[in-house]
Amino acid sequence: MSKLPTVLIVDDDAAVVSWLVESLPEEGFQPLGETSARRALELLSEREFDLVISDVEMPEMRGPEFMRTVLKRRPGQMVLLITAFGSIDLAVESVRAGAVDFLAKPFRIEVLVLAMKRALRERQLRREVGPLRKAARGAPSGLAARSKAMRRILDLAQRVAGTHLPVLITGESGVGKGAVARFIHESSDRRGAKYVQLNCAALPSGIAEAELFGVRRGAFTDAREDRAGVFEQAHAGTLFLDEVGELAMELQPKLLQVLESSSVRPLGAMTDVPADARIVAATNQPLEEALRERRFRTDLYHRLNVVRLEIPPLRERAEDIEPIAEQVLQGIAERSGRGPLTISVEAMRWLRSQAWPGNVRELINAVERAVAFADRDVLATEDFTLDQPPVQSSAFAEASAQEQLTLAEFERAYIRKVLAHTGGHKAKAAKILGLDRRTLYRKVAELAEGLDGAVEKPEPTEPE
Repeated sequence: MSKLPTVLIVDDDAAVVSWLVESLPEEGFQPLGETSARRALELLSEREFDLVISDVEMPEMRGPEFMRTVLKRRPGQMVLLITAFGSIDLAVESVRAGAVDFLAKPFRIEVLVLAMKRALRERQLRREVGPLRKAARGAPSGLAARSKAMRRILDLAQRVAGTHLPVLITGESGVGKGAVARFIHESSDRRGAKYVQLNCAALPSGIAEAELFGVRRGAFTDAREDRAGVFEQAHAGTLFLDEVGELAMELQPKLLQVLESSSVRPLGAMTDVPADARIVAATNQPLEEALRERRFRTDLYHRLNVVRLEIPPLRERAEDIEPIAEQVLQGIAERSGRGPLTISVEAMRWLRSQAWPGNVRELINAVERAVAFADRDVLATEDFTLDQPPVQSSAFAEASAQEQLTLAEFERAYIRKVLAHTGGHKAKAAKILGLDRRTLYRKVAELAEGLDGAVEKPEPTEPE
């Protein structure tokens, strides 16, 4: 017969301790209660417990201090916190100090038992995957990072993947929040289950509740069949709530209830169904501003913001541009069957000099577009700038008129500008000028004077 998990219950409220000590054996646990935080610490020095359940607000010692002391003595100890609503801020601080989760009072015994089982699963997972993490950190799946800032983000994501804690990912649009969320899923014990993504900003108001929580046939006129919501779909897996700050205020209490109970009641249903999904949320707007404007609930914010990963914009981590671009090229080569694709030194220097307001998403698009334009395996700067106007034609014409250029001089100057823009590549210059290549070659020969400087070296005759 297997040994029952041992649990130390610490709460200055003797009634709570007695209730849990009496109830938990029926749920398959071996509890021991203590009303003094200091005596609880003495017990932890003398013997090992599989799990500690502790109140946050205690007269002898507050949550953060208790957590620091527990983890100093037993670094791997799993601690589950229970707290009154008014001390949720303190509970969140304790979770960040190392607690596995927290529950707000009052709670049902079945909700506590579910959280306890989850904590013990995480304890087992940490023991199993610990040796594998070092190997995984070298080449995280789906992400490329060389900068210190991004390596730190991935390290934190790797560590939090081994827990059930909610994660809030912040950062500008296009920085890779979705990629980090998927990395957390793929690095967790839930990777064999579904990864479900929902954009809260794109939820149609009329069907938002059904999309989130599901619907049963007959719940309303158009409900002709049972349909699972995203929480049901992601049961035992991961649910990524993108742009969570845009979630309608009337849906936020229901979302909080699902997070607290790990169950959901679909529209038209009489009973709850399990919805034990790992929640990863993301926003490109500060939720603190939404809190001040009362567009986002404080209790839901605290529930989501247990672990926070803030991804810096690409302009602040230029070291990541090269590995990201190389990863995109490798993917294109594998999908298309082409040979190895690379980027010239000059082109990479140009990529690193750009501001990338659209961040990683814009960089990926630029690389994919350059490959589409290029007719070679080593991408040059002009492959990235070909679809950009080489000059503002109206401004160029106005300047030429002020200089009183003849038509021939104007044509020569404009062709020289286009050739300089394409790095002397006549085929690309012909496309920009709207000429066939033979016509451009003829004009280059006719207007050779003044053009030589724009063409760095002779270009071999290209086949039609």
